[in-house]
Amino acid sequence: MTRTEPKRPRVPRGLAREGAALWSYGFRPFFLGAGVWAVAAMALWIAALAHGLPLGGAYGAPLWHAHEMVFGFAPAVLAGFLLTAIPNWTGGLPVSGRPLMALAGLWALGRLAMAGAALTGPSLAALAEMAFLPVLLAIAAREIIAGRKWKDLKVLAAVAAIAAGNTGFHAAFFLGGDPALWLRAGVAGYVALIMVIGGRIVPSFTRNWLAQRGATALPVAYNRFDMGVTAFGAAVLALWSLAPDAALLVPAALVAAGLHAQRLARWRGLATRAEPLLFMLHAAYGLVVLGLLAIAAAAAGLILPATALHVLTVGAIAAMMLAVMTRATRGHTGRALTASRLTALSYLCLFAAALARPLADVTGVFGLMEVAGLLWIAAFGLFVAEHAPMLLFRRRELRG
Repeated sequence: MTRTEPKRPRVPRGLAREGAALWSYGFRPFFLGAGVWAVAAMALWIAALAHGLPLGGAYGAPLWHAHEMVFGFAPAVLAGFLLTAIPNWTGGLPVSGRPLMALAGLWALGRLAMAGAALTGPSLAALAEMAFLPVLLAIAAREIIAGRKWKDLKVLAAVAAIAAGNTGFHAAFFLGGDPALWLRAGVAGYVALIMVIGGRIVPSFTRNWLAQRGATALPVAYNRFDMGVTAFGAAVLALWSLAPDAALLVPAALVAAGLHAQRLARWRGLATRAEPLLFMLHAAYGLVVLGLLAIAAAAAGLILPATALHVLTVGAIAAMMLAVMTRATRGHTGRALTASRLTALSYLCLFAAALARPLADVTGVFGLMEVAGLLWIAAFGLFVAEHAPMLLFRRRELRG
């Protein structure tokens, strides 16, 4: 290489100059698809609540709604993140072009299959829908193993739990089991990923942001405390999945909540409150703590099991996913890593939804569930409105 030749980036950023920008990197189609489906699926659910719109065929509207939030919307965000992050972890090439089109098409097929289950029948709908997560798991496993990133095998374990949860959900429906058990398994997989990956990216982004501003008090570096807290939290989530009424779950979940609150405090989140794009990551992790407290409260009979589930889904999982989607979209399309007013408003709408949805269970106030749904639509509708152009068109190069 001569002195006049520019250095090549360590990880190629998708397709060079060929093809549509949408298919150049995994975050583009999957973040866009997740945002659109978050809005559409919630609108359909509100229509089912308000007007009795039939959804999901033999599955019924409540099971369809639960499935499409946990195993429809959320896997798209997961795919967008993994297909973008894993090449950075391993130094490999990202999935792009036709393979990415095929993978996105497989996810979309699952959404159409579940929405049209009344026409195709539940068996065909389930077969079409179950294909996506095992394929995503296989792609992630191939890249992580080929790159010899053994420490990231725990990510594969969480993705496998989500895939198993989806398969178990369908099997429980056909065999007369309990779909709620498998929904909890899927939710536990996502929360475990937040504990693992969030524990990596939140303090790292915070450290960089604070260091750029000359701060001397920085987040505590990852150490054995983090390893132990994550492992204990994952064990509590596994117990919750299998035995949500277990007496042991009350003290275990309370201890896990305290440990994760201490972990979060070590990351100096309050120092980032001037930048919502970063502070949202801390706030989302804080909802993990609240979710663990809700698990304990539900096990003690103080709140409904569904309330704890919604604290984790509408709260921790959705908040972290929205935070990651907004930050990754801006960063990977050449925008400044700072939140616009629309982005900040989308965060506020989602936090309001995360508060309203559990309150609907606790108070029984008429219409509050629909209000929570409308706030959810506003949050992800704002994301689509602002970020769709970034996802659809080519990267902007920052100057100066």
